Order: sequence, then structure tokens, then C-alpha cells
Amino acid sequence: MAIPTNEPHHHQHVETHLEDSAYLAKRSLKSGSAGWVLLAGLGVSYVISGDYAGWNNGLAQGGFGGLLIATVVIAGMYLAMVLGMAELSSALPAAGGGYTFARRALGPWGGFATGTAVLIEYAIAPAAIATFIGAYVESLNLFGITDGWWVYLAVYALFIGIHLAGAGEALKAMFVITAIALVGLLVFAVSAWGMFDTANLTDIPADPDAVGSSSFLPFGYFGIWAAVPFAIWFFLAVEGVPLAAEEAREPEKNVPKGIIISMLVLIVTGASVLFLATGAQGADALSASGNPLVEALGDSSTARVVNYIGLAGLVASFFSIVYAYSRQTFALSRAGYLPTSLSVTNSRKAPMLALIVPGVIGFGLSLTGEGAMLLNMAVFGAAVSYVLMMVSHIVLRVRVPGMRRPYRTPGGVVTTGFALVVACAAVIATFLVDRTAAAWTLVAFAGFMAYFGLYSRHHLVANSPDEEFAALAEAEEELR
Repeated sequence: MAIPTNEPHHHQHVETHLEDSAYLAKRSLKSGSAGWVLLAGLGVSYVISGDYAGWNNGLAQGGFGGLLIATVVIAGMYLAMVLGMAELSSALPAAGGGYTFARRALGPWGGFATGTAVLIEYAIAPAAIATFIGAYVESLNLFGITDGWWVYLAVYALFIGIHLAGAGEALKAMFVITAIALVGLLVFAVSAWGMFDTANLTDIPADPDAVGSSSFLPFGYFGIWAAVPFAIWFFLAVEGVPLAAEEAREPEKNVPKGIIISMLVLIVTGASVLFLATGAQGADALSASGNPLVEALGDSSTARVVNYIGLAGLVASFFSIVYAYSRQTFALSRAGYLPTSLSVTNSRKAPMLALIVPGVIGFGLSLTGEGAMLLNMAVFGAAVSYVLMMVSHIVLRVRVPGMRRPYRTPGGVVTTGFALVVACAAVIATFLVDRTAAAWTLVAFAGFMAYFGLYSRHHLVANSPDEEFAALAEAEEELR
């Protein structure tokens, strides 16, 4: 039965209906599976592959100085954003993450736009990582395997299979793999420290035609801007921690704690590899490397150890981002924004089709072999979602100051305002680096929004948790 909703503050013309308890019973996750330690591990595992590969391409865009300045600015943005998201996740703990926050602040259109941007990021990132895993397996010469489509297929099938066994099992497996990857970074750091030479940091010759060029900024001031998408790779996807809210114990306490601790760990690991790898190998040689940490250590036994462990880093991020896309798909489907069949959970409380369908799409994308372009598409989707999430924080602070917030962002809207400005610059920077990737991402985004405008906004589920948050809040506002 369709009950038109009265939405005085937002875009109107959205129709919702109530589903019976059986509908929600078939779409429930297993609560209490994760405390803050597992959540912090989840935050680190989303990102850790970025320490092993990808970031170093920024040296070719900005040199060491350009990438360093870009990384400091982007780390500041992510820290500010994480503090904002910690507040939002304590106030609105649901599996939708960024979509839940924006749905509450910006209405159904804003909520779906944010959820779509997050979904594009998380559906495409594993495809990019799968191509890196293929290249890694080939470079390790494991079982004589050459990089090919069947490596990607095996990776997708294996890790989606583990996720189908349930969230608690998946999060614990992920935690172990992430711990191994962190040990690999430690081994690398100890070894690279002995090879560090400050002259290596600035060995890219300065471009005399670039404005502001020097040995520190070989490509001038513009190089800082061009290095931004690669600096993002040190932190991309840490914002996915709130997607675990419905499976966490005491989410209003543990989700903020988990996301903040994971961010602090990532700042340390990112700074370590940026300085030590570049100082050991040289910025010029490292800028084109597909396997920067291993090449920085040269032909040593430690390099081989780090190479094997590097595979664990890539696997950890692949594995955890599969978790993230499935929870975002689950939340959007349960509320009727995407086809509702996608949110049905199995006997182990894992959302089956939400795991499988984006996996099939991602596998198809991985077959292009365009790792760098896929990476830029993921970054573009992410940057758009950051803009919308930071706007959501500011809107809720201004419009609903009395909302219950167990955790409050230090600095309030000033903190998230800074993140918003940098996120806008990051959206523009991704266009500069790869217009094709940004254009394709916009096409996908437009397709999702058209589906919502033409079909799903007339079929929203009023009693899904995310819609209930918004409806209760609107009722409270009308009573004031």
C-alpha cells in the first residue's frame, strides 16, 4: 500500500509504503559482531593496499615535494572528515553509512546521490585492486601463474564466498590478514631505514618551464594539485567504517572510536612509506614502479618477504571493500532505492545478492585491465561522496542543533567545512588527472539518478531503519 509522505523540508514527490515484519526479518544483519578493535582493523584494512602500491604514481605528477604537500593537505581533510563522520555515526548508527547521514540531512534525493557515489567507489575499487593482485601474483611467479582473467575470477569467488559465511567470520579473517600486512610495513620500514638517503627524495630534475619549480617541487605548484588523487590513495575508503554500524556492539561508542583510531594508524603508515620508500629508491625510479616497496628494497631477502606480505595488503583491502559495497547495496535496497531483492540475507545473516551482483559487475570491469583508470573512477566517486557527507554534517549542525550526538566533532562545522573545501578541490583534481575516468563515473552516476527519478522514488520502504530515522526526525521538527 502506498502512503504518500509529507516532506516539508525536502524535495517532495516521494512515495513510501510500509512493509510487514517478514520483509525486514529477511533483511536483518547479525548485530554485536564487532567491537572497536575489529572496527579499527576494518578501517585499516580498507586502505592498507594503498601503502603498498598506487600512491607512488603521484611522484610522476608532483615530485616528492608535490606529493608530500598534497598528502599533508589530504591527511588533514580525511582527519577532519573522519571526526565529522564519527559524530554522524554516533547519532545515526545504521548500515547505510554516508547515505543514512545524507538522507537525514538532504532528503531522499541527497541520500540516494550520496549512497550512489559511495557505491560507485566501493564497486569499482575492488576491480582496480584485482588487477593489482593479478600483477603481484605474476611478479611473485606463484605456481607459474601469469596475470589473467581467471586470477580475478578466483579472487572474487573466494572472498565473496567467505563473506557469505557471515560478518563475524569475515571480520575476524580480515583482521588477521590486515595484521600480517602491517607487519610487512614494519619489516619494510626497518630495512629501508638503513638505505635512506635524503638526496634520493629530490632526484627528479626540475622542469624549467613549470611555475615555481625547484628540486623540491620539480613540476612546480601545479604538481601539488596533480598529485592530490594519488595522495588520496593513502586513505581512500577509511570512511567505510560506519557501514558496520548495525553489526557493531554499542555502535554509538565503538564506531567513532574505531574510525578515529584507524585514521591515526593510517597517517603513521602513509608518512612512513612516503619518506622511506622514496628515500631508499629515489623519487625518479619509484615514480613508475608497479611494486614500489619491493623495488625500493632492491634485490634482497627482505624484499622477497615484503613482496609476499604485500599480497596480503592487497587482499585485505579487496576483502574489506567487498564487505563495504555489500552493506551499502544492502541498505539502499532495503529502503527501496535499489531493487529490494538485493537486500535479502541468508541463514548466516549475510546479504547474498548485495555481495554477488556488484561482484559480478566489478569482475567485468577488472577484465579491462585498466587498473589506473578504475582507481581514478573510484577516487572520483569517493570525492563526490565526501562533499555530500560534509554538507550533511554542516546542515544537521545548523538545522537540528538539539539532535542527540553521543560523540561531537571537535571544532564543529569549522572542521567539516575545511574537509568540504578540500573535497571540492579533490573532485576537480580527479578531472584534471583523468577526464575519461571522471566522465565514465558521471555517466554511471546519472544512470542511477535516472532510475531513482523514474522508478524507485515511488517505491520507498517507510519502515526501513534509514527512512525511519528521517521520518521520526521530521515529525519531531514539526512538533517544535
